[in-house]
Amino acid sequence: MGIQQVTAPPCAPSPESGGPTPSPGVLHVSVRHTTAFTVVGNHLTRHRTLSLLAIGLAVHIQSLPDGARISIKHLAARFPESEARIAVALRELEATGYLRRSRVRLPDGRIVTRTVSYNRPGAEAPAVTIPRPGTGQRETRVAPATPPPMPPPAVPGPAPVTHRPVPEQPPAAAPPPVPLPAPTARTAPPPPLPRPQDADPELHRSAAALLADLRRTAPQLTLSERDIEALVPGVVTWLERDAHPDTVRRALTSDLPLPLKHPAKLLRHRITALLPPPLPGAQDLVPPRPGRIVIPLQNCDLCDRAFRSRHPGHCRDCGTGAREAA
Repeated sequence: MGIQQVTAPPCAPSPESGGPTPSPGVLHVSVRHTTAFTVVGNHLTRHRTLSLLAIGLAVHIQSLPDGARISIKHLAARFPESEARIAVALRELEATGYLRRSRVRLPDGRIVTRTVSYNRPGAEAPAVTIPRPGTGQRETRVAPATPPPMPPPAVPGPAPVTHRPVPEQPPAAAPPPVPLPAPTARTAPPPPLPRPQDADPELHRSAAALLADLRRTAPQLTLSERDIEALVPGVVTWLERDAHPDTVRRALTSDLPLPLKHPAKLLRHRITALLPPPLPGAQDLVPPRPGRIVIPLQNCDLCDRAFRSRHPGHCRDCGTGAREAA
């Protein structure tokens, strides 16, 4: 019972005699700035459509010196707002003409974003001093003025049709003819196909089968019988020089031009130009002879093993054992 209970806030002090009359609105205490201040127009601070974040961001940008970095990442690191909200505010300023961003290619090839801030959209802009990056020099340019925001377009009515005389224009002069280079003709006949040294019928059959089988690997290399007969000697020369048939097929079918108009001419060129040299020492190891002698295969009478001989009988092992037993 001895403690005082406070149940109502204290009364406001009564105004002093001769003092200002209290007002429910804001009261300004204005001090004249002499340094570190920015002049901002009321058309920005009292804008009807801009958000409060966009207005504050525009005031902050106008207070920065020329050349200051105002990318979204720099502004998000400076203020507590997120990058998404800052990006929305920058688009608002671009839509109302307070900001203009453009992509510019520098002399060294890099592409940067150049941002121009307007403290009064639609007014003639004076010369702007832009610092050159990395040189310490400044470049003076005239920033293009942005047009004021346009009101929503009205629905156009039917315009009156007026006929105006079209002035006659003189006929355009025909461009001078462009001299075309003369077609280049072959000055020398193509090199002849290589000729084999040994007319082996087995190699000729293998070469003809290889050429006829090319269309399975590349359908555009479908050759006629006449073309195959003309190209067989060149392929036989490849086979004589111990070139594997898969190597010949790969050399003739790889990296074909598209479209291929003359397959026989292309194969003739590749057979001649890509011909491998003979193996070193092959001419010395195999003496020249008029024909190739093939010894037939025989079956041994005792062990039925296959061996090469001109006459039937026993193989080497069975023949040696028979002689030792005798």
